[in-house]
Amino acid sequence: MKTTFKTALAALALATSVSAAQANTIVEIAAGDERFSTLVAAVGAAGLADALSGPGPFTVYAPTNQAFAALPEGTVETLLKPENKGQLTNVLLYHVDDRKLSADMIPAGSNYFKPLLTSERLCITAGTEGVKIADGSGQMANVVIADIQADNGVIHVIDKVLLPGSLPACH
Repeated sequence: MKTTFKTALAALALATSVSAAQANTIVEIAAGDERFSTLVAAVGAAGLADALSGPGPFTVYAPTNQAFAALPEGTVETLLKPENKGQLTNVLLYHVDDRKLSADMIPAGSNYFKPLLTSERLCITAGTEGVKIADGSGQMANVVIADIQADNGVIHVIDKVLLPGSLPACH
């Protein structure tokens, strides 16, 4: 763990020193769950904690620490550097929709969705095998836990970091 990661995590933990039982916003819920410590550090480093603590509504496709760890070595540390804040912000905004979309609101089949990174699209597929999300890298993330409710939206836990890039195929 690089100093930047530790510093960002510590700063956000202090800023949102709320126990999981008291957590109401998406940021508070994520900060109270150790599975999201990398995501929380990234949100803090990008300066998005206040925005994602706002009234919303938001849907956040939240990658776990394991999803971040699966990125090529050094990727997270590089993204957390201050000089890469714009790139980090784009990656994070690719994980957020400006609507509250519970799993049952995602139509069956494959459909394009517009994240807050408006220049990009996600292809979200809902079916008998659950919900899958295709990103700009052509890879699929699986929603492993759906519908964690927050006062300002909903969190869907995913097993891959979504990366902007090419328009994903959406059949």
